[in-house]
Amino acid sequence: MKHTRVPQSRTVLGSVGTVALIAAALTLQSAQAAPAKTVPEPPTATAAAQRARTISSALGPDAAGFYYDAPHRKLVVNVTTQTAAAKVRGAGAEAKLVKHSLTSLNAARATLKQKATIVGTSWAMDPKSNQVVVVADRTVTGDRLTQLKNVVASLGDRAVLKQSPGALRPLIAGGNAIWGTAARCSLGFNVIRDGQPYFLTAGHCANAVRSWSASQGGPEFGVTEAGSFPGDDFGIAKYTDAADAHPGQVDLYNGSMQAIGKVGDAIVGEPVRRSGSSTRLRSGDVIAVEVTANYQEGPVDDLVQASICAESGDSGGPLFEGDTALGITSGGRGTCASNGESFYQPVREALEKTGSHLG
Repeated sequence: MKHTRVPQSRTVLGSVGTVALIAAALTLQSAQAAPAKTVPEPPTATAAAQRARTISSALGPDAAGFYYDAPHRKLVVNVTTQTAAAKVRGAGAEAKLVKHSLTSLNAARATLKQKATIVGTSWAMDPKSNQVVVVADRTVTGDRLTQLKNVVASLGDRAVLKQSPGALRPLIAGGNAIWGTAARCSLGFNVIRDGQPYFLTAGHCANAVRSWSASQGGPEFGVTEAGSFPGDDFGIAKYTDAADAHPGQVDLYNGSMQAIGKVGDAIVGEPVRRSGSSTRLRSGDVIAVEVTANYQEGPVDDLVQASICAESGDSGGPLFEGDTALGITSGGRGTCASNGESFYQPVREALEKTGSHLG
């Protein structure tokens, strides 16, 4: 996906008595009125995610997930008891009473991982429906589909199975943007590691390409140092010319750039954008976090899922909200002509595991 940043040469808040009587009345009303309460500003999605994790961790076994209501700019926290609901409201969020605890839903996910790790499937806890949503793509048929249906059925109303006409896959391609000898991907975020300029991209891209160019057959501008895939999906490459400028920006494909200066954690309901070399700038909402995607190459856990299409060559590109980096494009299901969805490696984890930070 064409990143966000490529080296500069290729970039990335009446009578006097009557008047006296009126004035006295106004003064009395003001003195008797209750002081106005200060209403806190509705949280941003980034602030909501941070607040939600703090609240949820304090709820213990009564926690049942959370999400961001973007149209109303409010945080909704699921709970299983009225006592927990009172705690949530006391912390400034909206409480929603649900049936299944987070512990119970996580147990359902563990069962799926143990008994139904089938290529072409994905699953994630949906806090809005209070279920684990399992999706099978068009390649899951026959005995494998029967197996999946049986496992999902064994979980009762904790899980629901849906089928997708699209195929789940990493979005690597032979094409253009950041090029290798046999693959095209997109640059994610420019970062600093050990005082030197690097960039992040998808792990399946980094594993496929060692030497990167900004054009097909062009001069080398970066060299892969590490890639993690499957399990995770991030890779890091070092710029070969440290003297070039490598600004922290994302290409919006309209002649402008979005500066990136912060790292955040995605929350369900958050409006987001993605930039990629194949399908350029696209927008949508986060529809799941901590997703497991079972690619042909193996499962990848803890992904972010968004209602944004992505196609071959978009892998590695940035997911962001405003100036906040959220993820790196991993894969997708469907196309931009068929309301496809996409999956993202959380960028915070990639930074921590590569020992890098935003530049």
